[in-house]
Amino acid sequence: MIGLARFLHIALLLAFGGALGWLGVLLLGAGGSSYYLIAAVALLVTAVLVARRDRRAPVVYGVFLAGTIAWSLAEAGLDGWALAPRLGLPLLLGIPLLGPRAGRVLGWTGVIVVPVLVVVLFLAGRETAPAVPSPVRPIAEGVAGDWLHYGNDAGGSHYSPLGQIDAANVSQLRRAWIFHTGIHPGPTPVTFEVTPIEVAGRLFLCTALNEVIALDAESGRLLWRHNPADNVTGIPVATCRGVAYYRVPGSVGPCAERIYTATVDARLLALDASTGRPCPTFGKAGAVDLRTDMGGFDPGYYFVTSAPQVVRGKVLVGGWITDGQMVGEPSGVVRAFDAVSGKLGWAFDIGHPDRRGAPPPGQPYTRGTPNSWAPMSADERMGLVFVPTGNATPDYFGGHRTALDDRFSSSVVALDAETGAVRWSFQTTHHDLWDYDVPAQPTLVDLPGPKGVIPAVIQPTKRGEIFLLDRRTGHPIAPVVERPVPRSHVPGERASPTQPFSPGMPSFSGPALHEIDMWGLTPIDQAWCRLAFRRMRYNGPLTPPGIDRPSMVYPGYGGGINWGGVSVDRGRGIMIVNSNRFAIGVHLIPRAEALREGIAPRSSSNHGDASRGAAQQGVPYAAIMRPFMSPLGVPCQRPPWGMIAGVDLKTRALLWSKPFGTGRDSGPFGLPSMLPIPIGVPNMGGSVTTASGLTFVAATHDRYLRVLDTLTGRELRRLRLPAGGQATPMSFRSASGRQFVVIAAGGNPGLGTKAGDAVIAYALPLAK
Repeated sequence: MIGLARFLHIALLLAFGGALGWLGVLLLGAGGSSYYLIAAVALLVTAVLVARRDRRAPVVYGVFLAGTIAWSLAEAGLDGWALAPRLGLPLLLGIPLLGPRAGRVLGWTGVIVVPVLVVVLFLAGRETAPAVPSPVRPIAEGVAGDWLHYGNDAGGSHYSPLGQIDAANVSQLRRAWIFHTGIHPGPTPVTFEVTPIEVAGRLFLCTALNEVIALDAESGRLLWRHNPADNVTGIPVATCRGVAYYRVPGSVGPCAERIYTATVDARLLALDASTGRPCPTFGKAGAVDLRTDMGGFDPGYYFVTSAPQVVRGKVLVGGWITDGQMVGEPSGVVRAFDAVSGKLGWAFDIGHPDRRGAPPPGQPYTRGTPNSWAPMSADERMGLVFVPTGNATPDYFGGHRTALDDRFSSSVVALDAETGAVRWSFQTTHHDLWDYDVPAQPTLVDLPGPKGVIPAVIQPTKRGEIFLLDRRTGHPIAPVVERPVPRSHVPGERASPTQPFSPGMPSFSGPALHEIDMWGLTPIDQAWCRLAFRRMRYNGPLTPPGIDRPSMVYPGYGGGINWGGVSVDRGRGIMIVNSNRFAIGVHLIPRAEALREGIAPRSSSNHGDASRGAAQQGVPYAAIMRPFMSPLGVPCQRPPWGMIAGVDLKTRALLWSKPFGTGRDSGPFGLPSMLPIPIGVPNMGGSVTTASGLTFVAATHDRYLRVLDTLTGRELRRLRLPAGGQATPMSFRSASGRQFVVIAAGGNPGLGTKAGDAVIAYALPLAK
């Protein structure tokens, strides 16, 4: 009679062998590796020999295991994360074949192999050796110690000139206070991704539902709270990433200082910074209706998520547009309103770029044009506003787009702050078919050049390409080249034959993918991923969507670099970049099939399930987008999936680069593995650099605020957060002279991190 242990061993060999055999046949038929079919035969033969008590079973399995090790090293080298799924299961299945010695060998395996594996995995987090960077000239603006804009300065550097917290004392950093907003996920999903601003001892922030909160910056005590009573009907995800501040020149009394926020039900509000009460002279009772001249649209199709930008006495807003639903969604117009009265100053309507005011009576701004949902930057001295743009709707088919759509989409556009006239535009992706809208705030820096200082703008992209441009003209400072890209075979499409690449700057797109880059927790789900990869169309970067099978988009719509953007240490001339390496699949579905599948647009009465696809009504195809994940809920490509790096802005050389984040809060089926081992995880949010050479950043799937050495990337401190830190930190000096670092810990439903409502401030202990 077969003992229970032996029976289970045979059953496992048969089960894994059968699964690998089925996948191996399919993979071999798709032109993939033959290893999995060979492995299946070895497992099945071993199972039969074990059942017969044949002494050749260990020999057969030993030969298979030796071949597996050789194959694994040939494919993956000494990459610990790549070796783990190839070797883990075969090694475990071989232990029972050791007979009475199995227990002793298993014990020695734990003592020897596990520590070695841990060392190899830690080596996967190694970074490049740092070089000595060159200084970048600061842009003088604001009051040193305050944090007056979303990015501290209007140019979005996310740099603090403070240095009280440094490498020598960062180990003493402690939580100074915590404030809970009380806003939690409900029927409407919310994301708490705000970066507060700080003005003269007051901290101002917004919740996802646009409640504006003022706190005492020293203690976290509530000063006032304004509830705008948003109408959240139809809102897919409520978000507010920041507010704006303005002091009216020569004004005293109520509303001399103002806080602006734009709401998820499309209103622009002006509040008294001292009391939180609406400013009655702004618009109508303190509000401007952003739906004006937009034409009719269903709730949730247009609203604002980023902080407004204030420049030369005007408040600027763009707008978030629901992705991929139909032709003719609300306009992507950018508008400037008088900061005191709320009257329209100018409008940049891509369908009518030469018309600066409102459209004629009875006509809306041009519908379906590229929008600008990311933070804008401004140069007050030059009188320029830098606007990152998205796509004309919908995202994954563009045969209907106009010449003006194609001129301004997925670009950074410089507008005259006084008139809204286009000074220049630079396109980061031609005829975008990949949802590569520009998500990050343009970052303004002054660079040393051979003929003096060059005013520059850094534009990060979802593609992982970073474009360095002269902000006077839009001409590249670092070389940009047009390279051929894969062609589209979709009828009616007119994809660009070339795309711009930025070889003069480090790329954060990640290396091109191959079958050997597919990953899994076991050989079975790895084989599944390899088969899925073989069945997709992928001809390298910018492979366009197809109709016969899914195409791989890599990086996916999460980036590359997303709305967290980059930060710049102005004193050292170092740019900090956190990025993602995560693929998605996109498949165009003919309209008739989409109708049968019930892929319908969102509306106030019929909210289509976004996870089922984008309707793209008005063009011949709907689109289905899927993260490239294994059946176990882990990415199909091998780690790292998230990176962080430092770049010398003068030499444009990569100083250091390493995987960003651990597997502590990640795992199969969304369960935390509790393994604090560097792996590089998906991240969303940005960083802040300080004059003392520190970088503060959270963003990762694991719930930590990290403190890094800006020059080397070395981690100096790790602070556990109560929820996901999908926000960008900020830093200020309080009235008592203490430097604080503040971050919102609210999580992100798309990233799958823990939700929360906390604003947390860190500082050094008070001197006794």
